Amino acid sequence: MSTATQPEFGKWRSRIWPIHLWELKKFIPMALMLFFINFNYTVLRDTKDSLVVTAPGSGAEALPFLKVWGVLPFAILFMIIYSKLSNIFSKPKLFYTMISIFIGFFAFFLLVLYPNRDALHPHQFCDNLQAYLPAGFKGLVAIIRNWTYSLFYVMSELWGSVALSLLFWGFANDTTKTSESKRFYGVFGLGANIAMMFSGPLIIHFSRIRDKVAPGVDAVGMTLNYMIALFTFAAIMTMVVYWWINKNVLTDTRFYNPAEQQKAKKEKPKMSLKESFSYLAKSRYVGLLCIIVLSYGVCINLVEVTWKGQLKLQYSNMNDYNAFMGEFSFLTGTVTALLMLFVSGNVIRRFGWTTAALITPTVLLITGVGFFTFIIFKDALAGVIAALGTTPLLLAVLFGQAQNIASKATKYSLFDPTKEMAYIPLDQEAKVKGKAAIDVVGARLGKSGGAFINQVLILLFGSLSAITPYVAVISILMILGWMRATKALGSRFQVLNHEKEEQAKAEAAAAVKAEPAGAAN
Repeated sequence: MSTATQPEFGKWRSRIWPIHLWELKKFIPMALMLFFINFNYTVLRDTKDSLVVTAPGSGAEALPFLKVWGVLPFAILFMIIYSKLSNIFSKPKLFYTMISIFIGFFAFFLLVLYPNRDALHPHQFCDNLQAYLPAGFKGLVAIIRNWTYSLFYVMSELWGSVALSLLFWGFANDTTKTSESKRFYGVFGLGANIAMMFSGPLIIHFSRIRDKVAPGVDAVGMTLNYMIALFTFAAIMTMVVYWWINKNVLTDTRFYNPAEQQKAKKEKPKMSLKESFSYLAKSRYVGLLCIIVLSYGVCINLVEVTWKGQLKLQYSNMNDYNAFMGEFSFLTGTVTALLMLFVSGNVIRRFGWTTAALITPTVLLITGVGFFTFIIFKDALAGVIAALGTTPLLLAVLFGQAQNIASKATKYSLFDPTKEMAYIPLDQEAKVKGKAAIDVVGARLGKSGGAFINQVLILLFGSLSAITPYVAVISILMILGWMRATKALGSRFQVLNHEKEEQAKAEAAAAVKAEPAGAAN
């Protein structure tokens, strides 16, 4: 390579892979921890949907009711527990305790709840209840009818909020410098999305096990055995990597300064849960961040429920449904990994936080309009669909799959990194309490808000197909509000980040000036 082309090659390499060689000691284990957490997130996400949607007497209509009456209350409970324990336990002990709670529950489900599901599920009572209630209450009755599956769904949902948002990103924000985050966060997600590329084929393999077992064998139970075994292994590995980072990385002053962290702890005021919410309500910056998180949750939930209703019609068997979701996860991971490798970091560095943060709502707006348009007008397109040699239902499933892949790929590659970057200029109190409120309650409230909208519309109009036009209009309005909040937050992020960098420079200069003259010797 000529000397003239070497600088250009260096610029190209830094855009694709902005991590310095000496930083790999910190970056690789952090990415590996995110890999295991997201591996479990994918396994649980696909399994919980398949279990609930294909359960007896259930369907996609159950999801809005489950998120409002199941996920949201448990999210609030977990936030309270986490806030209380954070004032009692050390951060490592809190991390291990939270992961262990999930391992214990899924082991209990596999060994006790699932084998006794026929005795535990009140089918006769729910049949009688459904006979007295309007058709729109079918989803509510379904979560009562299959309450052990509903509990599995709730705990699976909470894994994403607690393990991914609170534990990992909270840990990353506490131990990552602002200068590192600009390069690290854009590619951190590579480990997470490579996890989907691994978990997808495994889900497909173990979901298709019913084709290989003898008649009468519980293929669903066998699939659950393998899924929970995979979850347990990855959860244990998450704790092992976390322990290694604390032992070998956080003791290296190149990556972590214990004195600065201890200072932040001492300066952090003690606040009650009520005082924390009051503090956050007064912050315009955190308020805008909360709007963005809520908007994503509402919009993605509105579209997903409509799509999963079509998916249940196409794949009514749990194993078939789960196999399709495994394919979906693999494609999502592949597309996201490509975006993160070649697009994400470059967009954030070259065009700034605001442009990068606006891409996700823009993609949701464009793909959402296309998906809803097809669903609403698919009967008018019957002739064209027949000429293609397929069915309206299958095309609806594929359209929804493409929409969800595009929205999730941009979410993981751009929305998540920019959201986490927005926390870094905040003080320690806003980081800890604000993150707990926004990521656990805020994110759950966003999804529960979308679920509540779906729930009310289903109660009024009776079915998912009847509410589709209304869902489309609400989704578009929410996305437009999301984009406006993102622009406002982008302006404040630039100002606050500049102030923090200037403060750090001033403190460094003061420290050098105060250093004794003979210290260098």
